[in-house]
Amino acid sequence: MSPTPRCPAGRGRGSCRGGLRGSIVVAVLAAAATTAAFAQEAAGGQPTPAPAPTPAAAPAAVGEPLLESTRDAVRATTVWLARGIDSWFGDRPFEAGGKVSDGELSIGMFRREGEPIDVNVRLNARLRLPNLGESGFAFLGRDNPREVITDTPGSVARQERLRRETRDDREFLAGIGVALRETFDVRLGLRGGLKPYLQLRYREQWEPDDVHLIEFRQTFFLTKADQLGSTTTLSLAHAWSPALALRWLNAATITQRTRRYEISSVVGAYRAFDDRRLLSLEALFSAVEGTGPSLDDAGLLLKWEQPFLRDWLVGEVVIGHFWPRPDVAVPRTALWAAGLGVRVSF
Repeated sequence: MSPTPRCPAGRGRGSCRGGLRGSIVVAVLAAAATTAAFAQEAAGGQPTPAPAPTPAAAPAAVGEPLLESTRDAVRATTVWLARGIDSWFGDRPFEAGGKVSDGELSIGMFRREGEPIDVNVRLNARLRLPNLGESGFAFLGRDNPREVITDTPGSVARQERLRRETRDDREFLAGIGVALRETFDVRLGLRGGLKPYLQLRYREQWEPDDVHLIEFRQTFFLTKADQLGSTTTLSLAHAWSPALALRWLNAATITQRTRRYEISSVVGAYRAFDDRRLLSLEALFSAVEGTGPSLDDAGLLLKWEQPFLRDWLVGEVVIGHFWPRPDVAVPRTALWAAGLGVRVSF
C-alpha cells in the first residue's frame, strides 16, 4: 500500500486543505464547470496563420457552430424564464444582480441487458433573482421528481445506475428557496401537475486532517403522496494522492407512507488526468427494508469522462455489470449494461 500523502514541508494547513479539497473535488465531482483559455503566438509576437482544415477536421468545424447555437439557445431560454419569475416578486430589473448559475443540460442513452434502449434528457439550473433579496433564489429543471424531492445523491440516482425510467419519472420542476445560513436552506417547489412540495436542507462538511473530507446532508421533505419524509446522506472521501481519490457514500430515505428505509451505498475510486479527464470505478448497492432480499440490486460501474470540442461540453462512456434481485422468490441474475452521455454546462 502506498504511504498516505501528507502536507509537504513549508506548506500551511490552509494550503494543504485547499489541495485536499481540490484533489477530492476534481476526482469525485469532476462535473464541476471550469474554464481554460488557450492562446498561440508565433516567434516575434506575430499571430500564426490558421492551417487549412483537413478532411478529418471538417465535420467538427461544421458541428461546432451548431453546438454553440444550441447552448446559447438553452441559456437564453433559461434567462428568459428567470426574468419572468423575478418579475412576479417586484419591480427591480433582472440586470440588478440577476443571473443563471449551475446550468446543465444532460443527454444520456443507455441499455441494460434484456431491456430496450432508454434515452434521458435532464435540465437543471439555479437562478439568482434580485427581487427575492440577497438570500433568495429560484430553481428549475426537468428531472426525476422523486429523486429531486427526496434529495437523492446523484451517484445513486437511477440514471447513474443505468436503470430504465418511465415517462412518469421525468417531469418539470420549479420553485423558490431561501438560504438562511451557508449550511441551511428552505425550498418550496412545484412538480408536474402543479403538485407542491416543501424541503428543508442542512449540510455540513469537515476536514479532520489533510487527506480526509467528511460530508453530511440531512433533508426533510413534505408532499401529499409521501407525507413527511427524510433523506440522510454521509460521505467519506480520502485523497490517496493528488490524482487519486477514494469515496464511500451512503444514503437512506424513509417516509410516513412507506415506513421502510430505502438504502443505497457507493464505494468508488476516482483517477483524474490532465484536461479534466476522469476514470472511475464504483461498486453500487441498494436495498429496501423489509422487502425480502438483503440487496435488491448490486453492480460495478466503470466510467470514463472528458471534455471535447469545448470546455463546457463533457462526454462520458460507461459500462456496468449488475446482479439484481427485486424479489426474494426470484433468483439473482447477472446483467450487462452500457451507456453514452453528454453534459452541456451553461
